[in-house]
Amino acid sequence: MRVLVTGATGLVGNELVSLLLKNGTYINYLTTSEDKIQNEERYRGFYWNPDNGTIDENCIEDVDVIIHLAGASVSKRWTNAYKQEILESRVLSTNILFSLLKNKPNKVYQFISASAIGIYPDSTDKVYSEENEEVDNSFLGNVVKKWEEAVDQIKRLDIKVAKVRTGIVLSGNGGALIEIAKPVRLGMGSPLGTGKQMQSWIHIQDLVNIYHFILKEELDGVYNAVAPYPVTNATLMKMVAKVLNKPFFMPNVPKFMLEAVLGEMHQILLSSQNVSARKIIGEGYQFKYLSLEKAVKEALRK
Repeated sequence: MRVLVTGATGLVGNELVSLLLKNGTYINYLTTSEDKIQNEERYRGFYWNPDNGTIDENCIEDVDVIIHLAGASVSKRWTNAYKQEILESRVLSTNILFSLLKNKPNKVYQFISASAIGIYPDSTDKVYSEENEEVDNSFLGNVVKKWEEAVDQIKRLDIKVAKVRTGIVLSGNGGALIEIAKPVRLGMGSPLGTGKQMQSWIHIQDLVNIYHFILKEELDGVYNAVAPYPVTNATLMKMVAKVLNKPFFMPNVPKFMLEAVLGEMHQILLSSQNVSARKIIGEGYQFKYLSLEKAVKEALRK
């Protein structure tokens, strides 16, 4: 099997490519850096530039499945220009793949795309399953909605489409956990805002295993990629302090302070989404990291 991966050098892409190669899968990957192109039998790079609509059409030669992970990080300050980049990096890159699949003969039968639980409305009492159709009235909610609409075009080509709505990824190599741990390491750990917001998390190993599971089982539809036991922000922050053996007595960081430091991006830290993992478990996926303590320990041991 040959899989085309976008975002292959990112936090999730790196782990996923490693897992796929270990399982005998051949990889094609798209990159915007020509100096990152390798040309080995099992790991071939191809150039693309979604901003100007450029893509090396040879990237889908012999490809069975596309895994689409590309998208600008949301963990940078949201200027108006950067907000545009967050949206366009997802929508334009998806559109260019759709056009390629539509216009060039290929044998692709499955398209697996990253998505995010940010689509679900901010709520401390609702539990969200994949059937929920409400969209959060926020910048991120709108981004995920437009991103998924772009991905859904691919169904018209008689290709199975799976969307992986991802929670807070716990990894020692980057992403949210590393940022959360910074003040804790300095002995300044504390809940953010009220600390009551629900945070649906997933260990990076489970996340890439879910992608691999969806690939193997040829699943389509929407799947939440979150561990079955979400926690409040206060619980998450306290657990990070416990694992790092640091004190946890500072007062909550108020919303206005987060807003002053982070700007509009502070919404990510304060929004509450209690998201269900029942659907992927019902398909037969077994989580490796069910315990938050085990997940945080493994991620921060590096």
